[in-house]
Amino acid sequence: MKTYAAVITGQGTGAISTIQICGNSALSVIKKIFKPARKLKNNLKTGHFYLGKIYDGKNLIDQVTIGYENTDSLAINCHGNPFIVADIMKLLTRLNVKPLAYEDFLNKFLPLQNKLNTIELEAKIARIKAITVEGTKIIANQITKGLSKTIQYWLKNLDSLNLDEIKNECRKILDRTKTAKLIIAGCKAVIAGPQNAGKSTLLNQLAGKQKSIVTHIEGTTRDWVSAVCRINPLAIEFIDTAGFAKSLEPQKNELDKISQKKSWNLLSRAHLILLVLDYNKSQTQIDKQLLDKIKTKTILTVLNKSDLPKTLQKNKLPPLLKNTVTISAKNGTGLEKLKQKILQATATDDFNLHTAVCFTNRQENLLRKLINIKSKEQANQIITDLLNGSIPVIAKEPKATVAISNVTTQKQHIFLGDL
Repeated sequence: MKTYAAVITGQGTGAISTIQICGNSALSVIKKIFKPARKLKNNLKTGHFYLGKIYDGKNLIDQVTIGYENTDSLAINCHGNPFIVADIMKLLTRLNVKPLAYEDFLNKFLPLQNKLNTIELEAKIARIKAITVEGTKIIANQITKGLSKTIQYWLKNLDSLNLDEIKNECRKILDRTKTAKLIIAGCKAVIAGPQNAGKSTLLNQLAGKQKSIVTHIEGTTRDWVSAVCRINPLAIEFIDTAGFAKSLEPQKNELDKISQKKSWNLLSRAHLILLVLDYNKSQTQIDKQLLDKIKTKTILTVLNKSDLPKTLQKNKLPPLLKNTVTISAKNGTGLEKLKQKILQATATDDFNLHTAVCFTNRQENLLRKLINIKSKEQANQIITDLLNGSIPVIAKEPKATVAISNVTTQKQHIFLGDL
């Protein structure tokens, strides 16, 4: 059988693109162009995922992960820059791999997918949506290790296992899944706080260029602006909001009211709140209404303007705001500590990419059902569904993951790469 390759993610500047290679010479082609990050004791093994780099001769093309699915099927997960994807496809073509359009590739190889169990099928679909290399690795590690290994252990030892053991492990998996989702799908961090605290200056520092208008006039930002950046292993969207006024009196103009409403909506969808306070002002700047809105969120308090005399008393901050980091957005100091604190706050700083997690809603829902079971018969049915249950597979071209979107009066958004 001739070897074929297709880009199975949509066109556009997505964070991650996947190139599928199928055919008799798929493995030998990969060996010619891929250099693993770590020296391997043995050859590549099926069911494993490998981090490394793709080379065209001596020229580095990209850092990638290789998913070795079976003897004649491999996946290259590379960064989604269209030029990188094009370079890899040109390289494969020179090595006698025939490029196919996505639809033609599906028609040729989709019939083979019935050999895979449900988790493997879900992984093939889910990795298309992952926006970081680390995210694709988490998903791949659930196929033969992670979630799949845990489920197979439950099935094999169900008679001897205590139901409470299974339920406790379910809770742990669901808890880890919250962190895994941030690595797989991205993290939204809203930059909130009082007016003129330096939110826009902070975003500009993180973005490496001016995206927000910065003045000494309070309330300059009336809309919201965002920048997507990388803080390994996170792709994180920082969103600069309009400053939260302490009260919106009836005589306030309508534009201010609309801006404030948008900011409240953004807060409700955020995974992380960077609450920026002016270190040069007293505790009176802290808005109790804002604190009440974000009390269930993960909060990192950013004490800005450390280059000026300090008035705010750090030891008198409310308990909700005790996780602090001190910076000067104007001078760019303290940003490395801020990045470290962000990773710690999101529990992604030392996350084990090989641990068992869910990566689909189907898996999460079944694990939640497992927590409420009352018999081993019920457990057996749910665990079997986890491994071999049915899922809808839609055989059509996926939409592109867009990292640079249109600039409008509603939102400005840019993908900036690694911080």
